[in-house]
Amino acid sequence: MSAPKVAERPRPKMKEEPHPMESLLRMERIPHIWCPTCGIGTTVTAFATALEKLDWDLDKVCIVSGIGCTGRVAGYMRLDSFHTTHGRPIAFATGVKLGNPELKVVVFSGDGDLIAIGGNHFIHAARRNMDLTVICVNNFIYAMTGGQVAPTTPPTGYATTSPYGNFEKPFNIPHLAESCGAVYVARWTALHVRRLTNSIMEALQKPGFSVVEVITPCANYWGRINRLGTGLDLMRFYHENSIIKHGEDTRNLDIEFKKPIVVGKFIDRERPTFLQAYNQRLSEILGDKFKPYGGKA
Repeated sequence: MSAPKVAERPRPKMKEEPHPMESLLRMERIPHIWCPTCGIGTTVTAFATALEKLDWDLDKVCIVSGIGCTGRVAGYMRLDSFHTTHGRPIAFATGVKLGNPELKVVVFSGDGDLIAIGGNHFIHAARRNMDLTVICVNNFIYAMTGGQVAPTTPPTGYATTSPYGNFEKPFNIPHLAESCGAVYVARWTALHVRRLTNSIMEALQKPGFSVVEVITPCANYWGRINRLGTGLDLMRFYHENSIIKHGEDTRNLDIEFKKPIVVGKFIDRERPTFLQAYNQRLSEILGDKFKPYGGKA
């Protein structure tokens, strides 16, 4: 004979608590595609926290991103967003800003998208001092497309296209940004969550071209190919090997494989934005006939 069935007790329904950042994330698209221990999610949290603390009208904040792992950020943020073609987020963001100068336009993308194929747009937006905030997630490698060497891959670092170790000198992003005209330049790692949040807040409030570089783990490509362990191992490396040097000369900020990383706020200066310079120049030429474009943006 079969054993008698025991009546199951009804399980109490657990109350689902709302996600603490539900107002800033498109929850219908969650869970995201990023790998476990990837630093992009931590950087997004810092960005979202910065927006919460600033308490801005989010209808006047626009986020633009390109192609790659970090390029997906625009699709996950509950903001007016623009997911553009590879290497072109700054170009599109420039158009958005000039089309509606009242918007705060944020470019959120990866090192390959912004500094490789998008490098030309980066240097000219800095030169013009476009009023954009650029958050560059730097994981030293092309992750989404298979782990190829990037313009930020440190010397001797391995990638799928550098099987004997990278021999090219990589870009020093803070120095590149400063030398081209950026008015705010900082670098943190994904470990420095509170410092990164505060830095993003400062960058967002700074008129002109501001850049925050975020060194983040990529366990599945950078970490695995270079036998650096898990994402947590990489975070431990950041904890033990990050040196905070505010105001450091950006020429000294090159990153070397397995060497300490200098972080901090390096540049915070004043300079007329593109539209301020435009309005000033035309007012000198046209006098009373000139009507300012975009106010003081």
